[in-house]
Amino acid sequence: MKRALLIVGGIVVLLVVVVGVVVFMTFSGMKPVVDGFEVGGIRIVADGIVTAAVVPVGADQVALIDAGNDTEGKALLAELSRRKLGPDAVVAIFLTHGHPDHIGAVHLFPKAQVMALRPEVAMVEGREGGKGPIAFMMPVSPTGITVSRPLADGENVMIGDVSVRAFAVPGHTGGSAAYLVNGVLFTGDAAAATSDGHIQGSPWLFSDDQAQDRASLVRLAGQLAQGGTSVTAIAPAHSGVLTDGLTQLEAYARAQGN
Repeated sequence: MKRALLIVGGIVVLLVVVVGVVVFMTFSGMKPVVDGFEVGGIRIVADGIVTAAVVPVGADQVALIDAGNDTEGKALLAELSRRKLGPDAVVAIFLTHGHPDHIGAVHLFPKAQVMALRPEVAMVEGREGGKGPIAFMMPVSPTGITVSRPLADGENVMIGDVSVRAFAVPGHTGGSAAYLVNGVLFTGDAAAATSDGHIQGSPWLFSDDQAQDRASLVRLAGQLAQGGTSVTAIAPAHSGVLTDGLTQLEAYARAQGN
């Protein structure tokens, strides 16, 4: 019996080490996040391995792009305090997807409209789980979040005096979204910026379908280029901001053979 327990314990330790190594390899080589980086009037807030963004939308009001990993929301609350604002100043939260590291602090902002693409609503609310290698093993349970406004691909939302446009980029999850605000394209986990300033797609370990993600990024590059949309920066959720407009996303699309 003791020998069996030792074997099981060894297997568990080995699995933890393997997952740890894979996670490290997934996030190594990324462009470093700069906490407090400002672009397009928007401030990037670091929350451990992920970021959220604070978007001024009017007098003493802000919107968030994602809500971080920390359920206590310490980094976001500190940013609001820096602005001499409280939680009620958050009037909208745009979620790129429903993974736990992007929805952690949603419950702290009861006055906010919570928005996500319609295909992602069930995951955000905890009624469905992901299909990726890690997400598949995680239990599905209610998050306590209600998406008050499901969005459609291409939909424009006015929050105060700021326009936010949603784009469907399925692949990392089935309803992943990118948002364009003040010329800044927030890609969530659909894309990341490498340390040498290039775009790469979503990580295999945490994604439902990498091939679909690649196709989504190619489609997004085409949509933005054909529409003549002004994009000054790309802000992934787990890496630093790229400030050369659509250059790297277009280069990524060309590298996929399109």
